[in-house]
Amino acid sequence: MLKSSSCLAAVLVASVATSATADGELNLYSSRHYDTDERLYSDFEQATGITINRIEGKADELIARMQAEGANSPADVLLTVDTSRLARAKNAGILQAIENPLLEERIPANLQDEDNQWFGYSQRARIIFFDKTDVKNPPASYLDLAKPDYKGLVCIRSSTNTYNQTLLAAIITNHGAEAAKTWAAGVVDNMARAPQGGDTDQLRGIISGECEISVSNSYYFARALRKSVKGLSDEIDQIGIVFPAQDAEGAHMNLSGAGVAAHAPNRENAVKFLEYLAGDQAQVYFSNGNDEYPAVSGVALAENVAALGEFKADDINLSAVAKNIPEAQKIFNEVGWK
Repeated sequence: MLKSSSCLAAVLVASVATSATADGELNLYSSRHYDTDERLYSDFEQATGITINRIEGKADELIARMQAEGANSPADVLLTVDTSRLARAKNAGILQAIENPLLEERIPANLQDEDNQWFGYSQRARIIFFDKTDVKNPPASYLDLAKPDYKGLVCIRSSTNTYNQTLLAAIITNHGAEAAKTWAAGVVDNMARAPQGGDTDQLRGIISGECEISVSNSYYFARALRKSVKGLSDEIDQIGIVFPAQDAEGAHMNLSGAGVAAHAPNRENAVKFLEYLAGDQAQVYFSNGNDEYPAVSGVALAENVAALGEFKADDINLSAVAKNIPEAQKIFNEVGWK
């Protein structure tokens, strides 16, 4: 990750301040479902004088809506979660390339679309969790999850989950399709139960004793450190953490990101919003407000996020990973990962 500089920060402030003199609107299509994001929007409006009009929904629904609206779409920005959805939006032809030196400098190259149609703004590590009481030799990597030692112990989400699709696509990119298929088949053999529920449910499975090992995004665990999460926070000390593949590629990171809509009627304001998301103020808020890792290097972490510990992140180019998502779904189907 690139470290933010005072020069870039000054450019960013000047850019945002300039837009405050030009009243206008921004039509934001967002699938981020976090109440805490209200602060992101209100701070941008206050700094720029630009009013944000929001359309919220599930990512696939918003992508389909923008396709159906075509050139008449009012959308200026699509804000969504996970590389797979950003790639889906690009492939649907609903985003446009943005040549912006500030964004290209602030956002690490591996977190940008190769054609500059989307940029990542916050990250979540996909972590292995385990029952500290019963598991004395937890998996050290994603590949280890397929070892026979862990038969009947693993809780993990379904193959339709975008986080798992992107994780498997990253394994394909790092290790090849054959190794990825062997891994997926091994994980299916080691499942403690049929895939069900969300990431928090995988963590609750350890507390309830349904499984002894699970896979979840970091921010679900960090959130349970910050505030009370039913069925998790009270017994959270029972759960140990493994940042996978620390002697190899590092922990897989998935994104929350955004791109300017292909037919944005307020393109200038859309670009200013993307610049704002890359600024230190918004980057700090991603961590403080939603327990995520900032995309921009050098930005301070929230206390509960920092408490998870330092780790090596996989810096693989996510544009390359996105190309392997169709192959990942094919493998899931072939091995019977429900």
